[in-house]
Amino acid sequence: MTLSPSRVLVVDDNAAFLDNLDELLGDAGYAVRAASTCRAAREKARDGFDVALVDLRLPDGDGTALAAELKAGSPDSEVVLLTGFATLETAVAAVRAGACAYLMKPCAPRELLLTLEQAMRQVRLHAEKRELARRAQVTEKLAAVGTMTAGLSHEIRNPLNAAALQLSVLERRVRRLADAQQGTLLEPLLLVRDEIRRLDHILEDFLQFARPREFRPGSVDVKALVRRVVDLLSGQAETRKVTLTQVVPDAALPSLAGEEERLRQVLINLCLNALESTPTGGQVTLAAGAEDTRVWLTVDDTGAGVPEAMRDRIFEPFFTTKAQGSGLGLPIVHAIVTQHGGTLEVGTAPGGGARFILRLPVAR
Repeated sequence: MTLSPSRVLVVDDNAAFLDNLDELLGDAGYAVRAASTCRAAREKARDGFDVALVDLRLPDGDGTALAAELKAGSPDSEVVLLTGFATLETAVAAVRAGACAYLMKPCAPRELLLTLEQAMRQVRLHAEKRELARRAQVTEKLAAVGTMTAGLSHEIRNPLNAAALQLSVLERRVRRLADAQQGTLLEPLLLVRDEIRRLDHILEDFLQFARPREFRPGSVDVKALVRRVVDLLSGQAETRKVTLTQVVPDAALPSLAGEEERLRQVLINLCLNALESTPTGGQVTLAAGAEDTRVWLTVDDTGAGVPEAMRDRIFEPFFTTKAQGSGLGLPIVHAIVTQHGGTLEVGTAPGGGARFILRLPVAR
């Protein structure tokens, strides 16, 4: 697993210039997409970009107007305008369009790469600001959860336990009746029992999220961890008629520094979500590997995937798309991974579904 290269959208109607930039920027480690018209640029911008290099004069429109449109559609990205005919008016127009830089053609490779790197710094700064804002929002919600926890543990858990006990007594009494009488009585009784269990699980999520256990790391065998999770969930995968597979290298993997039980909880939660999101006949894949001083694990599915607009929110407490979800499953997973000194990201799997990527430090 490696970080994705920075994405550069180059918009120019000069084919030779596009080829030169493609080679130059590709050698510098950028992922380049080229467009020769405003229309083609708009289509390619839908897939996302980090920096756009836009010529002022294009066959089907004005580059300044296109730059403003691209910036409005992707505020966290940056635009650099290119021109062979610089004037004070075009420079002012570039600033108004939201461009972060303005280059004369032909520009020296070193100057172009330096400008591009400066633009990428701005892009990274935007991402950091967005992450800080997200963390602040999560912190506020965590404070709310902490305030609620004391009341929940006493005011809800005690009557919930009492109700479950009385329901169990009632169920035993009903089962002593004749079979003909049990049917109409057991159906609503079992429904109530299941709902009480669901409430108990939601309450447990609250308590676990608000009061995380003390972290006691040890050495965790990654291959054994993956094998255990797949074994535990193989029955559920079979019931849902979804193929659950593991992909681990033949070579030995370094051990993780963490708690095996909690990491197993993380992978089980992610795999269960993947199984629920995958249609009949689909596939969920749990894979593992190593890079530098970290071990990575991925959970891929062939479901509908996670929409781009939701990816920044799915780890927020109480955010859920499920009708009966507490909105704490993924936040708990994220909290455990963070406590282990790791990172958790969501992206797109090769099969088009969701991909969750964990990176965790190896044991020293």
